[in-house]
Amino acid sequence: MPSSSSVVVAEGVRKAYGTIRAVDDLSFHVVPGECFALLGPNGAGKTTTVRMLYGRLLRDSGTLRVLGLDPTSESRRIRRRCGIVGQNAALDVEMSALDNVVLFGRMFGMTSSDARARAVSLLDFFGLTSERHKFPRELSGGMQRRLLITRALVNEPELLILDEPTVGLDPEARLELWERLASLKERGVTIVLTTHYMEEASRLCDRIGLVVRGQLIEEGTPLELIRRYAGQAVIEVREPAGSLGPTLRAIEGVERVHRTGDRTLLFANDSQRVLHGLARIDLDAEPVLRPATLEDVYLLCLARAGHVDDRRR
Repeated sequence: MPSSSSVVVAEGVRKAYGTIRAVDDLSFHVVPGECFALLGPNGAGKTTTVRMLYGRLLRDSGTLRVLGLDPTSESRRIRRRCGIVGQNAALDVEMSALDNVVLFGRMFGMTSSDARARAVSLLDFFGLTSERHKFPRELSGGMQRRLLITRALVNEPELLILDEPTVGLDPEARLELWERLASLKERGVTIVLTTHYMEEASRLCDRIGLVVRGQLIEEGTPLELIRRYAGQAVIEVREPAGSLGPTLRAIEGVERVHRTGDRTLLFANDSQRVLHGLARIDLDAEPVLRPATLEDVYLLCLARAGHVDDRRR
C-alpha cells in the first residue's frame, strides 16, 4: 500500500488517444530505494505511463504524485529531482562524452568545476573513463546507453526513470549495464523502469507490475509471482503437432497447461507424479524438468488476459 513516503503514487490513472485507451485505471506505488518495473508486451502502455510521471504527457484522470508533486502542474520541479532516460534519448554528437555530462550539470545550475568533477566521477563508475574524450559516434551502443544514464545522474536525482534501458543491446552490453544499475540500487537510488525482458526484471527489480492493454493485471516480487503462478518447477513437453493437449491435461497432478511454439508447458506442485504419468505416453522426446521462471508467469498472465504477445520489433 502507498504511504506518505512513497516516491511514486498512481491511483486510477487513465490516458487515451482518441478511442484508444493507452492507460486504463492503472494503480501502483514505488517506495524509496526500490527498483520497480512495469513489465509488459509492446503497446501495453508502459512508455505512456512513465512519460506521465515527469509531465511529458498529461493524464486524463486519476491521481498521480511523484516525489509528493503533481506532474500536471509541477513537472519542472519533478524533472529537477529526477534522472530520465527515454527510449529516444539522444546525445549531443558534436560534444565529447565528458562534455555531454558536464553540459547537463550546467543546465541543472551546477558550477563548471562541480559539473566536471561530478561527470568524471560518474564516468568512472560506469566504466567510461577511457572513453571520456570520444564523441558518441565513436562509442558502441552499450557505451552510449551507459553514457545516457551517466548524464541522467549528474544532478544526483532522487528518482531514476528508465524506459527500456537495454533495448537493442547485445547480451554482453546488457549484462554490463545491469551490473551498473544493480550497483546504483545498492547505493539507495530509487529506480522505475519499463522492460519486456524477463531476465532484466528478475535481476534488477524488487517488485514488478505486469501491464497488459494499459491495465495492471499482477504485481509482486519476482519470487512471489513465480510461486503464485508457476510453482517451483515446470515440465516441458515437445510435441510439434500439438495433438496431445487433452491427454496431457488429464495427467494426474497437472494444474495448468500452456502451449507455446512446439512445446507444451505443464505446471504442477508434484512434478514427479506428472513425470510418472508422462512415462506412460508415447512422446517424440524426453520431457524436460526445469525451475519455473518469470517468463512462465508472463506467458500464463498474458494467456489469462486473452493477449497474444508479439515481441517482434
